[in-house]
Amino acid sequence: MNRKWLIPGIIIGVIVLIAAIIIGGYNGLVGQRENVNKSFANLQSQYQRRADLVPNLVNTVKGAANFEQQTLTDVTEARAKATGITIDPSNATPQQLAQYQQSQGELSQALGRLLAVTENYPELKAVQGFQDLQVQLEGTENRISVARNDFNGVASTYNTRIQTFPTNITAGIFGFDKFTYFEADDGAENAPDVNFE
Repeated sequence: MNRKWLIPGIIIGVIVLIAAIIIGGYNGLVGQRENVNKSFANLQSQYQRRADLVPNLVNTVKGAANFEQQTLTDVTEARAKATGITIDPSNATPQQLAQYQQSQGELSQALGRLLAVTENYPELKAVQGFQDLQVQLEGTENRISVARNDFNGVASTYNTRIQTFPTNITAGIFGFDKFTYFEADDGAENAPDVNFE
């Protein structure tokens, strides 16, 4: 082998290796970022499912004689606030995510108060439509919890990857930023006890 080609061959080999690492890292990060975005979209879908149940629940409860109007107003306003905030997780600041999370938490609390107040209305609890809505709402709340945990899981994997060498170099070059996690709502440890019996 000719020695005059040895050094350029090594240099070309190193360049190809570095390019392969950068391309592989970039493509992997894009895939993981899309997994996080998909997971967030799934979470938003569950929040929307809950928001779609609220009008039916409110209308069913309105039929109860002398039902507390303020409770219904609080639920309706919380729903409007929660559905009025849209967020792009890839560009969200921690403050925006906190605001989004807070509005969803306020809706959860308002629904909890509504269902707690319905305990005072045995005739309402006997209505099959109301019972069905309670079951759907309970299932949706469980799905929201799972979707939030799933989002945090894929966000954690992605966040770890963009900080791990050598992918952190590629992430820095191409501007891959960390995702913010969902945290427990303020006062979640004091959440109202909702009985779906």
